[in-house]
Amino acid sequence: MSSNVVLILLDGLGDRAYERLGNLTPLQAAATPNLDRLAALGSNGLFYAQRPGLALPSENAHFAMFGYSADEFPGRGTLEALGADLPLNRGDVAVLAHFVNAFEKGGVLHLGKDRPRAMAAEADELSRLVSSHHTGQGVEVRYNQTKFLDGIITLQGDLSAAITDTDPLAEGEGGPLLEIMPHAPWADEKKALTTAAALKEYLLWVYSVLTEHPLNKARIGRGEPAVNFLATQRAGQWHAVEPFSRRWGIRGLSIASGLVYWGLSRFLGIECEKVKDSDNPGADLAERIGIALKRRREFPFIHVHTKAPDAAAHSKDPENKVRAIASLDKGIGKVLQHLDDGETVFVITADHSTPSAGPLVHSGEAVPFLMVGPGMRRDPVKVFDEIHGGGGCLGTLRGRDFMPLVLNALDLTKLQGLMDCPENLPYWPGRRTPFRLA
Repeated sequence: MSSNVVLILLDGLGDRAYERLGNLTPLQAAATPNLDRLAALGSNGLFYAQRPGLALPSENAHFAMFGYSADEFPGRGTLEALGADLPLNRGDVAVLAHFVNAFEKGGVLHLGKDRPRAMAAEADELSRLVSSHHTGQGVEVRYNQTKFLDGIITLQGDLSAAITDTDPLAEGEGGPLLEIMPHAPWADEKKALTTAAALKEYLLWVYSVLTEHPLNKARIGRGEPAVNFLATQRAGQWHAVEPFSRRWGIRGLSIASGLVYWGLSRFLGIECEKVKDSDNPGADLAERIGIALKRRREFPFIHVHTKAPDAAAHSKDPENKVRAIASLDKGIGKVLQHLDDGETVFVITADHSTPSAGPLVHSGEAVPFLMVGPGMRRDPVKVFDEIHGGGGCLGTLRGRDFMPLVLNALDLTKLQGLMDCPENLPYWPGRRTPFRLA
């Protein structure tokens, strides 16, 4: 029996095969002796956070892994707002936003330059200029700077997050930005219409204020693009969900960098240890695993996260991802002796695949999945990658399988059919009531 499970999540680890890598994926091409050693000591498989071919963002994939359904998801905007400690009331909407250069053409606003080069003082001044605005819809809109040219727009009122993005997320520039519209099922709903109208009014105001501002006049005079619009995406709205500890009967800890993971922890009631990224992802990962080892007596479940493979893949250079993966393997090597100590079950996997070339942000291929520790079967797999994992004893897993596997590793899984309390809980023992003589 294990007293705890530590999930080491290598974000965006999976990928496609590239001719320049000899038709291997970056994980296959990278030197990973430590991950391979762990694969030889444990149970292997392949993993889809939801289903084959479906490209999930990290937050949706994590949400599924932690045992929550898609209709419980509050939107990425909400999670980042919670991670940034922004006040959100019931009915408020939070939307991701970042500064871009935009220009008019034929009565349509086009994307000129995404996140144009700017000095920190310019980014701070731009954020201050558009920080607050009241619209004719009776909605107060605020821009909250989170990092340089990135921020979160909050809209206060009785609103709806069922609105479309303005950010086209297209490779290359010059194409049109997108109209803000209610989602199809809510096309005639007043809340969605009001939210779309209020956000558009605010963004038009931002474009007007910034285009004519002396800061941008000076940039144009220097031959630099104006920073004059906010591209928006992934609106969200807060609502209550069942806390992680109540749903699964165990306390959880997340060790991660980034607003979205801090916000996810806060939303689900998982304790969060906030860490920062350096330019050495392997050292960062070793440090985070070290924190998990120190705190494993407190928490039956610990989530250790690194964004390094995903960030490297977004550079659209497979060699960058190869280097990032090799660095992470070296980091795991620094703590390797603790990962097979007969005390803790370690799970090593990813949330999704991130292609290192092409137009997709994420893609729908499977990622490798490994469990190593006390009680774990040892299958014939000796290599940790997207191909060899398919021959492991765990087979093909999906997000909904993850938490039952955690409970099983902790000897907390319930024999189906037993009812030791009124709720049909997935863990055992449940929330029991003693038998009274009175």
